[in-house]
Amino acid sequence: MRASVQNKQEFALAAACLSLASVQIGAAIAKTLFPIFGAEGVALIRLSFSALLLWIIFKPWRSLHSQMDWKNLIIYGLILSLMNLLIYKAFSHLSIGIAISIEVLGPLTVAIVMSKQKQDLLWGALSFIGLMLLPLGSSNQNFSYIGMFYALAAAFCWGMYIIYGTKVAKGGSNTVAIGMLVATLFALPFGISDLTQLFHSYWILLLCVLVSLLSSTLPFLLDIFAMKKLEPKVFGILLSASPAVSALAGWLILNEHLNPYQITGIAIIMLSCAGCSYFAYKNNKA
Repeated sequence: MRASVQNKQEFALAAACLSLASVQIGAAIAKTLFPIFGAEGVALIRLSFSALLLWIIFKPWRSLHSQMDWKNLIIYGLILSLMNLLIYKAFSHLSIGIAISIEVLGPLTVAIVMSKQKQDLLWGALSFIGLMLLPLGSSNQNFSYIGMFYALAAAFCWGMYIIYGTKVAKGGSNTVAIGMLVATLFALPFGISDLTQLFHSYWILLLCVLVSLLSSTLPFLLDIFAMKKLEPKVFGILLSASPAVSALAGWLILNEHLNPYQITGIAIIMLSCAGCSYFAYKNNKA
């Protein structure tokens, strides 16, 4: 019996790790499509294909009713749309490892603000030090302050996404499917002008479907499985690894390189996220 439980937890951990890798590989592949569709167009493609796949899988129209929390659902979809648009704009100006390192500050800030532990302010200060290291030595054109602004705005949206996600979470998978459709509608005016290239090549269409699968659909399905078996602190620690995984994906797929200052800054941000997550969970259990 104990071995069976352990096996289930190992499968859940593998699913969570696969989800993390899938998101970051999807981000790197998405950036290769920027010259064709632009950042806004790729964001729209990701959202629309993901919405279509989620509606096919979960059929949320079966449970639509007037008593749903439509106000928060619409806000949730708007935030989801902005989060995707802004981080893809950040990718246009930054290495994806740097952009993701800045974006994870959103969930970290929410965790610190909602925490009752003064010691968590130290994690915030540590992450600020890491953030200040990212612009240093950026002679290989992998950093810009415009990109940093987009990434910080995406971080803010990610923080708001967590807050509003908890408000609509009772709807489960239906919430995500509906929110993804709302997000697509909000992104439509920004990315629709470049979509004429979508059906010019089967290869381009295949890449677009792959981006949506890797970036949204597959991670969501894997997370549903993993979250039933793993403790919250595990997810927090895995989230802290996002910058490293994205930097690795950027190096392998996009040939993006980071200098020692940036590697150190990313490592410090990862440490602050992991520390905040671990000790927050430990204090809640006490």
